[in-house]
Order: sequence, then C-alpha cells, then structure tokens
Amino acid sequence: MSVWVVQKQMMIIFILIIIGVYLYRKNHLSNESSKQISWIIVNITNPITLLCAALAEEDKVSTKEVGIAFLCFVVMYAILIPLAYLIPVLLGVQRDRRYAYRMLAIFGNVGFIGIPFASAVLGTGSLIFVSICGLTFNMIIYTYGVASLKKTARLQHPDEELRDVFSMKNVINSGTVMAVVTIVVYLLDIKVPEIMDSTLRYIGNCTTFLSMIVLGTSVAQMVPKEVFSRWRLYVFVIVRQMLVPILLIFILRPFIANRLILSTAIVMAAMPAANLPLMMAKQYGVKEDMISAGIILTTIATIVTIPAVMYFL
Repeated sequence: MSVWVVQKQMMIIFILIIIGVYLYRKNHLSNESSKQISWIIVNITNPITLLCAALAEEDKVSTKEVGIAFLCFVVMYAILIPLAYLIPVLLGVQRDRRYAYRMLAIFGNVGFIGIPFASAVLGTGSLIFVSICGLTFNMIIYTYGVASLKKTARLQHPDEELRDVFSMKNVINSGTVMAVVTIVVYLLDIKVPEIMDSTLRYIGNCTTFLSMIVLGTSVAQMVPKEVFSRWRLYVFVIVRQMLVPILLIFILRPFIANRLILSTAIVMAAMPAANLPLMMAKQYGVKEDMISAGIILTTIATIVTIPAVMYFL
C-alpha cells in the first residue's frame, strides 16, 4: 500500500478537523450542536455507511472469510487486553490511574473515525470487516469495559451507591444492530431499489465531514497544558499506536491470506482512543481527565502514527 495515499488521507482529515476548530471558535458550532451532530453520526450516517458497503456492486468475500475476520479481531483484542495491563506498569503509572490507560489501550475509535478512514484508504470493500470489528468492540466494552469502570468507581467512591447505568442490554444498540444487518445483507447479497440505494449513499457520504468537524470542536476546547505536559502519554502513543499495530502485522500476516482483512485489522488497531469509555467514566463518576487527554493526544498523533504503521503492510 502506498504510504503517500495514507498520508494524503491523513492530511485531508487534519484539514477537516481544522474546519471544525474554526467553526467552533467562530461560534458557528456549539457544544450542544456538536452533541446533536454526534448523535446523527453514531445512529444514522455511520450505520448507513456500513450498509452502503454491503449493498455495493463489488466482488463479495465468502462466509469463510467473514469468519476469519471475526477470529482475527478476537485475536486482536485478546492481545490488546493483556498489553493494556502491562503498558501502564512499564510506564510507572500510579496504580489508581492505570484504569485510564487500559481504556485508552483496548478501545480504539473503530466507528467514529475508523469507518470513514477505512472507507477512504482501503475502499468500501473493507467496511464489511469494520462491521465485524464494531461487533467485537461492543461485546467487549459492554462486558469487560463496564465491569472495569464499575470496579474503579467503587474504589474511588466507596461510600456512594453505584447506579447501574449500563447493562448487557446496551450491547443491543444502533451500531450493533446495523453491523449485524450489514453482515446479513452482505452474505445474502440483498438488493434494494435504485432510488433507495442512492438515498442511502447521499446520507453515508456525510459521515467523514461530520465526524471530523465534531472532532474539531473537541480539539478547540482542549487545554494544551493538560494534554501535552504528560510525558507518559507520549510514550504510550509510540507503544500503543505504532509498536503494537506493527507487532500485530507480524503476528497475523502468516495466518491471513486475504490482504484486505489484514489491512483492515491493522488500521482498526492503529485507531486513536475511542470516546465511549470517556462517556461511561462520566456516567459512573470516575475521574476522566487522563482518558480525555489521551483521546485528544492519540487522535492528533494519528497524523504521524498511521502512515508509519501502514508502511509495514
């Protein structure tokens, strides 16, 4: 894969983020409108982008390859979870702050940023595998992720009764449902009328721009000192967003013949930290400053880290 193609895509994403920063600072975009746009992205445009990939007139992969992709992502998370415990220990992070690094290490932004990026760099054919990654992500974050944050909340607030904000029913959400629908539509090669197909594509094409301007509003509000003064986060970025994905390349490559599956898995592994753990931490009353700083820094760092990782593919 041409590194220049990846670098060009990262430059485009950076420009779109800057537009979001500009819109926020000029008061054309507020926190409230950003939240509303985020809801539209998560619940409408992202899921429809996946569905459009399933409806595309392209060569279909087999059921076997879909199964291989699922196993690939299971292996990916099986590697990430132990590393998420090891990395903060090696960095000398205080015991009561290690949960933040675990959330940052395990849960990458495979939806909000991963979907539009994979579509642009790897093509829409990769989105069926992104759907599978999204399913795996949801199953892990609403089980292990919730349990980990609840344990942390009890340690930080031993005298408070913990309200069970999240439960297993949260696994059934728009992203999960549409991922399942996408896989079914893809495998059964279901067709829709042309007018519906065009409508869905118009909606799905909005995803990248909307995602990046919302991300720009977050960047515009960051306090530079809180983000850029934490030296451990810089080391974390190098280890988690460069060394770990490169390690995964060498682990998975001998077992995966389909290059698109491998490329998609590595791109998903190289994504910046996801926003959902931050939202969960806020819901549970867990200190989230380190998670917030990590999300911003890992997102900015992708401009350099993703092209570096893709060089090894």
